Amino acid sequence: MGDLARCALLGGQFPRYSMILGALLLVTQGLVVAPGTPISTITMAVDRARDGDTVWVHSGLYREHHIVIDRQLTVLGPSDGSGEAIIDGEGEPILIVRATGVTIQGLTLRNVATSFVDDRAAILLDRAHDCRIIGNTLQDTFFGVYGAKTIGCEIAENTIRGSKRSQTKSGNAIHLWDCRQVAVHDNVVSGHRDGIYLEFARHAVVEHNHSFANHRYGLHFMFSDSSAYTNNHFQANGAGVAVMYGRDVLMVGNRFEHNWGSAAYGVLLKEITDSRIEDNVFDQNTIGLVAEGSNRLQVHDNIFRRNGWAIKVMANATDARFTGNTFLGNSFDVISNGRRTPSVFDRNYWDAYRGYDLDRDGVGDVPFRPVRFFAMLVAQRAPATILLRSFFADLLDIAERVFPILTPETLVDVHPLMQRPSS
Repeated sequence: MGDLARCALLGGQFPRYSMILGALLLVTQGLVVAPGTPISTITMAVDRARDGDTVWVHSGLYREHHIVIDRQLTVLGPSDGSGEAIIDGEGEPILIVRATGVTIQGLTLRNVATSFVDDRAAILLDRAHDCRIIGNTLQDTFFGVYGAKTIGCEIAENTIRGSKRSQTKSGNAIHLWDCRQVAVHDNVVSGHRDGIYLEFARHAVVEHNHSFANHRYGLHFMFSDSSAYTNNHFQANGAGVAVMYGRDVLMVGNRFEHNWGSAAYGVLLKEITDSRIEDNVFDQNTIGLVAEGSNRLQVHDNIFRRNGWAIKVMANATDARFTGNTFLGNSFDVISNGRRTPSVFDRNYWDAYRGYDLDRDGVGDVPFRPVRFFAMLVAQRAPATILLRSFFADLLDIAERVFPILTPETLVDVHPLMQRPSS
């Protein structure tokens, strides 16, 4: 009687052996890769595998690249704590997926060099459908995960760390182009040009990611519609997050923090239409939120705290509505580049408000003008910032309260809240 038959007999007689039997049967359905064995490389296993097989990669160092997966396979690294399955690309692209239903999980991929000719990636998804890239570690790669014309793929729980020192030598950690119904969640990405980049995407969900210390943007989103970005943490990136040229975008529950620099912001909304920005925290950014050329924005229930400028709403942003937001400790709350900005502020809480509430309905009886005259001077003459806490700036604020004719007429909160909205 063979070993597998004995195990089957034991599994029938003794239930406690059923788990061992299941594991052995599962392994027999695929191929095992390990150094010093007949299948010593991942390339050998992929070439021998049949559609639907599993490739089990034991711990070890594999110096391989241009591994093409063109059939439905599951490639798994060790999950028993025995070590890492490390694939070193030696400067070249590593895994190229051109199939439906591929899963890559538990691998460590590293060493993909910068190229100014092609988009080298640790994992390239080339027209792949229903793929899963789960729980991998990518180190020192040009692009981390690069998806082109993919549909229904999931990229989750990966750690992607770039090491290039400049934007020009870095690719994006997660790059998706012309993709549909993709889910990017619970990843930790840093040290790349953009942490997460989407272009011409539809119905994308980006949630619970931590994108920090990237050279340009934590998230860069262009020409994409009907997508949601929820509960992400974007921190200390070069210029924060840019959402550009799209419609029906939902941004909820995100944190935008510590994006400092002469051209830095938490979020730039450029040419965005019919979108909602709700329940986000903008903390310690040069500018919290910039709205430029955008239409029908709903900016509700966000917290703007300790920013240089909380909101910069340009005159070409039309029908934007800011309600229920909280402004705390910002150097300047609102700035615009025109006197007749067609946007509305209503029922927000401003820590700089000095009005009163005689009827005790929770709403100030005196309108609040969030655009300070001194803020307009600073926007035109940056060196004037040195006078921010001076007696001169205080005099300008007093004069503006007495004669409110210098700041934009439309940017007035007629119903300022006396207390912070409950979070």
